Amino acid sequence: MDDIKFSLSKNLEASRRSAVIPHLRPAEYKGSRLSRKSQTVNRAYGGVLSRSAVKERIIRAFLVEEQKIVKKVLKIQEAKGKLAANS
Repeated sequence: MDDIKFSLSKNLEASRRSAVIPHLRPAEYKGSRLSRKSQTVNRAYGGVLSRSAVKERIIRAFLVEEQKIVKKVLKIQEAKGKLAANS
């Protein structure tokens, strides 16, 4: 049994191990050894992505939405400019 390999909880973005979640055998997670609170992290993608990876995804999503708004505003301004030039 000692030679059976198991996967550690890893950050999928950086492929490094998580320092917050303990590394145990799968059966030890299911047993009463750990509470549910100590098996996960209380944030989006809790325990799957690191804090910095979640932060990066949130910032990227925000900037993409801001870029869409800016494009829409520029399109409206361009249309107003053409309408004023034609009058």
